[in-house]
Amino acid sequence: MRTISYFHNMVGLLTEIIGNPAPMEIPLVLDRQLPNGNEPFPIAPQTWHYRRSIDYEMEYSRAVFDVASRYREPFLYNIYRMGKNSIERGNQDHWTISPKRIAAAQVAAEASGRGGRGAANPDAPGGLGAATVSADIYNAVLHDPHMRDARGYILTAAQSDFATATKFVNVLLKNGIAVSKATAAFQVAGKNYPADSYVVKTAQAARPFVMDMFEAQDHPNDFRYPGGPPIPPYDVTGWTLAFQMGVQFDRVYEGFDGPFAKVTKLEPPLPGDIHGVANPAGYLISHQINDSFTLVNRLLKNNSDVYWLKTATNLGTGTIWVPASTSARTILERGAKDLGVPVEAIAKAPGGDALKLKPIRIGLYDQYGGLMPSGWTRWLFEQFEFPYEVVFPATLDAGDLKSKFDVLVFTDGAFRASSGRGGRGGGQPNAEEIPADFRGWLGRITVDKTMPQLKKFVESGGSIVTIGSSTTMAELLGIPVKSYLTEKGPDGRDRALPQDKFYIPGSLLKANFDNTNPLAYGMPEKADVVFDNSPVFRLDPDAQSKHTKSVAWFSGDKVLDSGWAWGQQYLNGATAVAEASVGEGKVLLLGPEVAFRGQSHGTFKLLFNGLYYGSATAASAK
Repeated sequence: MRTISYFHNMVGLLTEIIGNPAPMEIPLVLDRQLPNGNEPFPIAPQTWHYRRSIDYEMEYSRAVFDVASRYREPFLYNIYRMGKNSIERGNQDHWTISPKRIAAAQVAAEASGRGGRGAANPDAPGGLGAATVSADIYNAVLHDPHMRDARGYILTAAQSDFATATKFVNVLLKNGIAVSKATAAFQVAGKNYPADSYVVKTAQAARPFVMDMFEAQDHPNDFRYPGGPPIPPYDVTGWTLAFQMGVQFDRVYEGFDGPFAKVTKLEPPLPGDIHGVANPAGYLISHQINDSFTLVNRLLKNNSDVYWLKTATNLGTGTIWVPASTSARTILERGAKDLGVPVEAIAKAPGGDALKLKPIRIGLYDQYGGLMPSGWTRWLFEQFEFPYEVVFPATLDAGDLKSKFDVLVFTDGAFRASSGRGGRGGGQPNAEEIPADFRGWLGRITVDKTMPQLKKFVESGGSIVTIGSSTTMAELLGIPVKSYLTEKGPDGRDRALPQDKFYIPGSLLKANFDNTNPLAYGMPEKADVVFDNSPVFRLDPDAQSKHTKSVAWFSGDKVLDSGWAWGQQYLNGATAVAEASVGEGKVLLLGPEVAFRGQSHGTFKLLFNGLYYGSATAASAK
């Protein structure tokens, strides 16, 4: 409603106002009694009615119409001029100046001894002498030829999950971005690309939006005072969609062309097919393609046999094996065509160790008043055709969970051990205050009542998938992990790192993956994860003997790819994703936001694998 408008050369307004349908009391907040640019007219404590909120919104809207009507021609001309400027920038060398580039220029200036902080320049105009640097730093650093903006982006059709890349292209198309598609193979900058690859040039009116989708966001280090706590951003600080979705693309820095045709409507997946021998023993499917899970769900619903191969094939780790049958082939033919998932028919069963999947009963935790990450996950399950049931605290507390579910999913916000209970938000209503149909939704996860039932569930063979804050269930379930982000306090005890040392509010970080572990089958060795002050783990020395493994981890002092990561060096060596066996079942710890707002396609596999992994049984692929 705001920034997306800016990036399309329009005026964008984002308003927020207090108010509930029921009357409420406006409290006295002393800091809000000082007028400022955002709140020019302080409100006295009073009873506030919802109608007042609506009246304010109507007044804002009418004000926008009024100013637009008064300055119609200047607004329309400026929209045209901004679009023209963007097209011109995309057709020539251009540089985007960010906080990191300013910092690099400062370092270069100080190293050269030709300026920098405190370097006086009495000839500088406007009294800026103490803050200026040598002018050649501008060309050497801020306009470094190697740091110029791309003229365009190429999404090769040869990437492992082209179906997801196509979904990304559709996001661009829905936002009015010009996209082209190669009608034949072509070459750019010495690299060959196949037909059907997508091309997005930056010489277009909404160039800022294109850059926002492909390039990293760079949030400055923003603190209340030097050495003080960080100033929380309005929302996340890094969201580069191409990174989140795991899309493979190349930047092109010179003008280029080829056999390109403009895409005029939303793109369906590039149809796949069943290729290989005529009378196969079965079929192989890549685990690297997100939509392969939709195929697996359809096959299991059909009672077809489905396996994950433990030995990597030319299709990568965890290759999916489906023994031949008439009904399975019908599902695969349709899925290959509609979903863009290629299927390889082979003459002989691969043999070797495998995991055999079974149909699963998924319980997805939610609570009265709603849990936003749970809602997104519900939507995600529906997109990929996972069967699920929404589960509320009363069902968990009643026990006997293994007779109802194979796997329980707890999203971020469902539980936080430090508070001893689950759920975000304030208190809940009394049961008699709400309709009888919703009273069964009341309650929260508790340590004394809910956790013993969850432990029984796991020990009897169930699986628990935890995400974000819900991974703090780990220690209560006896898993040998602790928080990695601690330091010794004055009393010699471990304490959480303070925010002035470590603070990462909604950024994209590069993590390493053990994709030979079934939880990470189909993942690349490195991928971006959404990290929102997320939990990370230190495995106890006896973790291996207690059947606990690290599946994803951070390495090095610089793991930030997009956003803001203060103190990112503290993540070096931290485990981001872990799996543990407890009794006959499994507990899976997914620290990052692997299904963030339904858009982090690059890490969906961690959640989807986790759903099936605990119930899969060792077998031979035959």
